[in-house]
Amino acid sequence: MPVKKYIRSPKCFITKKRKRDIALTFVSHKDFSKWLSKQDKATQVTAKDSGFTGKKGQVFLTNTKNGKINKAVIGVSKPVGLYDLSHSVKKLMQVLSKKTIEESSFSITGKNGLEQACIGWGLACYNFDLYKKNDKPLPQLVLPTDTDKKQIKSTVEALCLIRDLINTPANDLGPLELEKAAKELAGAHDATVKITGDKVLQKDFPLIFAVGDSSPRRPRLIDLKWGNAKHPKITIVGKGVCFDTGGLDIKPSQYMALMKKDMGGAAHALGLARMIMGMKLPVRLRVLIPAVENSVSGVAFRPGDVLNSRKGLKVENTNTDAEGRLILADALTYACEEKPDLVIDFCTLTGSARAALGADIPAMFSNSDKLAEDLKKISMKVDDPVWPMPLWQPYRKLIESSVADLVNSAAMPGDLIYSALFLESFLDDKTDWIHMDIFAWEKSGRAGRPKGGADTGLRAVFALLEKRYSR
Repeated sequence: MPVKKYIRSPKCFITKKRKRDIALTFVSHKDFSKWLSKQDKATQVTAKDSGFTGKKGQVFLTNTKNGKINKAVIGVSKPVGLYDLSHSVKKLMQVLSKKTIEESSFSITGKNGLEQACIGWGLACYNFDLYKKNDKPLPQLVLPTDTDKKQIKSTVEALCLIRDLINTPANDLGPLELEKAAKELAGAHDATVKITGDKVLQKDFPLIFAVGDSSPRRPRLIDLKWGNAKHPKITIVGKGVCFDTGGLDIKPSQYMALMKKDMGGAAHALGLARMIMGMKLPVRLRVLIPAVENSVSGVAFRPGDVLNSRKGLKVENTNTDAEGRLILADALTYACEEKPDLVIDFCTLTGSARAALGADIPAMFSNSDKLAEDLKKISMKVDDPVWPMPLWQPYRKLIESSVADLVNSAAMPGDLIYSALFLESFLDDKTDWIHMDIFAWEKSGRAGRPKGGADTGLRAVFALLEKRYSR
């Protein structure tokens, strides 16, 4: 891989103003008239002539008497949204010269929405430059003294980690590299990592082994632990299919093209771990990532094979392209064996979830109605929406097998529900569980959200954990 460092932040934050500093003032469309009335006549005329009305994404620059830009008035939401400054960063980089950006700092005036604004600035400065270098300077934001710098850094690093991992092509990111990323993250936060490889997988995690055995890039189970053992136990499981050909039920090329992102669940698990450890939530954290490559070879598992699982349930494999739920099944069984307070899994699992809710909204399932409702509500507050879907028990008959306990694919519309019911079969009856069926990709690119790997549902889940386990 061109760059071995996985944990990084855009270099766009500083702590002191430069000799030339451009002040950033926030104005919402709702408060625009009030703000305008307080400005001098020249500013009022210029604002009107430029069409600035405080709408989100608008930028209005003012000058000193000698003509130098000294202030940028930024149109924002009320309250300030996460990506409001992302729009502004893009426009500032378009209208200011390279020299001005290199020489200047930018500092926020006012006290509202500072953390959100700073995070949005950082996300707008993200660039995936492992292969194609970008020599454009990044605008430097002075972090306000009264902001939660730990929250800003943890969030920006977590979301950039997710993007970097998903954006990295499979030739440079296989199960071994995913292991290295987990170890780098662990090393930065005094966490431990245990790796379970071939021999133990074959015996104790047969579903993970069956899916990953077809690739020379050997499967493994990554097990990260952090925190005080006396604190509530939280386990995050992430689907780590580093590339998915579909196996012997091979995908058409148009559906295989984006399969480097099939480890998006693992990226989210590590990103969430970065936030939890960075913010030092009082939990005993565990991250389980079954890391495999679903390839085609002479030892690949076949349609019709009956596979054993760690739980002892026999699974009739009806589709080798429904491999994600197989590896998650063994990992979820293992997660429940230590009786955690909560298990959360992230996975790029089904196309039907995208058909139902689109790319931005993860399908969320839970065996606790209260937990699902709490997550839905808090996701709307933090502008990271998730939507609860039903664990409709009458559909269980659709995943029954005539030759085994379960099939892994019902081959019918509604797969997001059948896959969730399949996974639920490998839990115990007492552990609270959240299942996040995510897309993890930005198709077209927006301010602060460039085309490529994307976080969906991560901030919502962290907000829930922070509320549930705050000191």
